[in-house]
Amino acid sequence: MSQTRQLHLNAFLRNVGQHEAAWRLPETRVASVTDIDHYRNLAAIAERGKLDAIFFADHPVLKDRAQDRPWDALDPFTLIAALSGVTSNIGLVATASTTYNDPYGLARRFATLDHVSKGRAAWNVVTTANAAAAANFSLGHHPNPDARYERAAEFLEVANALWDSWDDDAIVGDKEGGTFVHPEGIHRLDHHGKHFEVAGPLEVPRSPQGRPVVFQAGSSEPGKELAARFAEAIFTAQPAIGDAQAFYADVKARVQRYGRDPEKVLILPGLSFFIGGTEEEAHRLQNTFEDLTLPTYGLAQLKRVTGIDYSDHALDDVVRVPARGEVASDLKSRHDLVHRLTSTETITLRQLLRRLSAGRGHRIAAGTPDQIADTIVEWFENAAADGFNLIPPALPTSLETFVDHVVPILQHRGVFRTDYEGTTLREHLGLERPNITRASRAYVDAAE
Repeated sequence: MSQTRQLHLNAFLRNVGQHEAAWRLPETRVASVTDIDHYRNLAAIAERGKLDAIFFADHPVLKDRAQDRPWDALDPFTLIAALSGVTSNIGLVATASTTYNDPYGLARRFATLDHVSKGRAAWNVVTTANAAAAANFSLGHHPNPDARYERAAEFLEVANALWDSWDDDAIVGDKEGGTFVHPEGIHRLDHHGKHFEVAGPLEVPRSPQGRPVVFQAGSSEPGKELAARFAEAIFTAQPAIGDAQAFYADVKARVQRYGRDPEKVLILPGLSFFIGGTEEEAHRLQNTFEDLTLPTYGLAQLKRVTGIDYSDHALDDVVRVPARGEVASDLKSRHDLVHRLTSTETITLRQLLRRLSAGRGHRIAAGTPDQIADTIVEWFENAAADGFNLIPPALPTSLETFVDHVVPILQHRGVFRTDYEGTTLREHLGLERPNITRASRAYVDAAE
C-alpha cells in the first residue's frame, strides 16, 4: 500500500447522467436508462480509470415531474449485484434507506454481496427525505428527520452486530470429525431496542471485508452526527472550498469525539464537471446542457428543496430564498445551500435553475482537464476533501472524458493510483478490516 496520502474517487452513475437535461442531448440513447449493457459499460470505464467505486442512489418513490427527465428506475442493489460479475476490482456502493428497510434483511443482503463480489461491497446509508415514499410502504405518515435519524442509529448498531455475529474462524469444515462449524463461534444478538427486536445471528458467515464499507450521505446536523458515529466515507454537497473546509473540520472533530480515527473517515464532496479543450469550449458545453433544461422540472425541484412554490414568479426576476425557519423543508442542508447562494449573489430565478441543473448544490467545475485537476488537488491538499464523488453530467461521455483526460494528470501529479494495489474496497480506501465487537452470547448457549 502506498505510504503517501492518495486521492479517492467514486463515480455517481445516474442513468444517462446527473444533469437534468442529459437525456435531451442528440447523442444520448434514452433506452440506456434500463439497459444493463449501458451500466456494464459505465462500470468498465470507471474500472479502467482505477476509481475506488461506483455508486448508485435510490429513490423508492416516483418523483414529481417524471415527464421532464429519466429517473432512477432500477433497484440499486440488484444493479450492483449484476455488475459485480463483470468487474474485478472496483467497489460497489448501493444506497438503501434505514426508514424503509429492516436491519436483518439489509445486513444479510450486503453480507452476501460482499461474498459475491469478493470484498467490494458498500452501503450508502440514507434515511429518505421524500415524504411520498411512506405511501409505498404501508405507512400512514413519513417520520420527521429526528425520528428517522434515531431509527437509523439503532439500525446501524444492529447491522454491525449482525455482521460481527460470526467469528472469522467459525467454519472449520472438519470432515473426519463431522463438524462443519464451531457453534461457539456464532453469536446471538438478542437485541431489544426502541425500533427493532432482532435475535440473530446472521446466517451469512463473516464476509471478506469483515463488514461492508459504510458510506453516509447527508450534511444536516443529525446527518453529521450519524456519520461521525458510524460512517467510513461521507458524501456531501459543498459548492465552494470554504464551505467544504468548514464541513471537513467539523465532521473530523465529531469523529474524534466519538473516539474514532478522523483519518479513517473519508470526506468526499460531489463534483460535477464540464471538460473542454479550452476553458471557453468547456463553458460552451455547459451552456449546451443548460439551454436544454426545462423550467417546469427545475421549479418542482426547487420547491422540493425549499418548500416554496416559485412557479408564479417571472424567470428573469431576482430571487432570494429565505433561510430555514421561515419555511418548512425536510432537505435542510440543501435548503441552506440554495439560501446561501441567493443571499450572496444577485441571481435571477432562471439563472438559479440553470445553476442547480447539474449538481443540485454540488461543486461545478468547467474547464480544461488541467483546470479540473487543479480544482481537485486544491481541495485535496487544503483540508477540504479526501477525494470526490464524481457526478458526470452525461453518461457515458462525461465519465469517459474524465477517465481519459483528467485521471492521467492526477496520476502524473502523484495523488492518484496508477493501478489497484489491493482487491477489496477497504484496501482501495485505505481502511482496515474492522475487529469484531460484540456484547452477545454464543449461539451454542441458546441451543442448549
